[in-house]
Amino acid sequence: MPSITLPFRPRLLACAAVLLSLSAPALAQRVVQGDLQQQMSPAEFKAAGLDKLNAAELATLNRWLQGKVEAATTEAVAAVREEAREEGRQEVIVKNRGFFDFGSSEPISGVLQGEFRGFGKGRIYVLDNGQQWEQTDATSISGVRKQSPKVSISPGVMGVWYLKVEGVNTQPKVRRTK
Repeated sequence: MPSITLPFRPRLLACAAVLLSLSAPALAQRVVQGDLQQQMSPAEFKAAGLDKLNAAELATLNRWLQGKVEAATTEAVAAVREEAREEGRQEVIVKNRGFFDFGSSEPISGVLQGEFRGFGKGRIYVLDNGQQWEQTDATSISGVRKQSPKVSISPGVMGVWYLKVEGVNTQPKVRRTK
């Protein structure tokens, strides 16, 4: 499959969306981890008049601030994702499915390259679109031989993906490696 070249702006937005969605929650936690007194220098804390608050008032302010930062982070991630979608980066979404969650619950369909000889932990399954998926669980099935069978890879809960081979009822967990 030929690679798709995108204008600079959509590629930049796609990268920003991915990085923000991965790092924003951790960054938000780090920024408000602890209380204001730990986050500010003593001079900043006093200049803001926060040294006049009692322990209960300071704890209430810290909880309020944490909630505001978490809400702003969630809103920023959603805004970047939406802007990137509006910029017409459908090609990027399709190309990167399986690595990141872009909100689609549709399965990825394709054809396995070569002969299918069953399941086993650590096996690599290469699709006709160039994607490579590694089996992550110990599901096994042997004695099966199929030449280039059709497959679908469906998202499950919490980032788990399941491989379905045409004519086989067992579905192992897989993760995309390429």
